[in-house]
Amino acid sequence: MLGIILIYFIGRRFYDLSTEYNKNKWVYAILSVVAYYVIGWILIFIIAFLDIYVFEWGFDWESSYGINLISLPAGLIGVWGMYILLEYKWKKAVVVIKDEINDIGKNIEDN
Repeated sequence: MLGIILIYFIGRRFYDLSTEYNKNKWVYAILSVVAYYVIGWILIFIIAFLDIYVFEWGFDWESSYGINLISLPAGLIGVWGMYILLEYKWKKAVVVIKDEINDIGKNIEDN
């Protein structure tokens, strides 16, 4: 139940961001949820590889509780980074429309 609420708020924030910058709302909402899971699983695979082949830490990989505790912050940090990146990119690409009808007949140097 807590995971569903978390997914809702992640998707909702990206939905609002894409609405603000006139992008496709549902694509970015779904992409954010997918990115949350993918980033979490990538971290789990990296830690599992390091545990099994390099350091032999001896984690219990049968316990899903420990895996969830590791992947939750990684997914949230990754989605937060993706949000900041998209917001920065879209702010930079915003085109300011200048109302030029009021400038008819004015000198070019006055602007």
